[in-house]
Amino acid sequence: YKEKSDHLRRSEKSSDPSGPSDGRTKGSRGGTDKEAYASVSGQDPAGICKEIERKTMVIETYQEKETYELGRRLGAEAKAGQVYTLVGDLGVGKTVFTKGLAAGLGIGEAVSSPTFTIVQVYEEGRLPFYHFDVYRIGDVEEMEEIGYEDYIYGEGVCLIEWADLIREILPEHYTEVKIEKDLQKGFDYRRISICEY
Repeated sequence: YKEKSDHLRRSEKSSDPSGPSDGRTKGSRGGTDKEAYASVSGQDPAGICKEIERKTMVIETYQEKETYELGRRLGAEAKAGQVYTLVGDLGVGKTVFTKGLAAGLGIGEAVSSPTFTIVQVYEEGRLPFYHFDVYRIGDVEEMEEIGYEDYIYGEGVCLIEWADLIREILPEHYTEVKIEKDLQKGFDYRRISICEY
């Protein structure tokens, strides 16, 4: 995301329409848009996101490279033991976001969804990266068979695609990334919600 990008725009929606109109969003922390983004990425060069709940924010991207860059920023800030869940329809950009996250972790090798292997391990970055795709699992017991707890509660960074299918075995604390399209706003438009649990 370059400074003052023409392609990045501030989300106009807020959970409280009566909130202040000076760029601050109403909430228990009373933070600004930039402070909300900083809580996840450490910076917000264009003021592109708005906190809509205590720990939820929305980021709008208008190009694939912006979705990638958001992933990269999150990867650069990720810490050992962090778990991201990734939710979105087929073709919405989950793989693009994941490639960015891997790049932020310093992983240079090609990243693809492990649809048939369930988990792919990358160890060349500053932290191990465990990339799950649980779209094809028939039962959560399959996760136990591959020893998912060793990854989720390990010292690396986990990203789980289609995590809503295994919600009952997710850890108590994780960060959900939900990617949605809105064709009325453009073919490459994405609404990305980030929520901490």
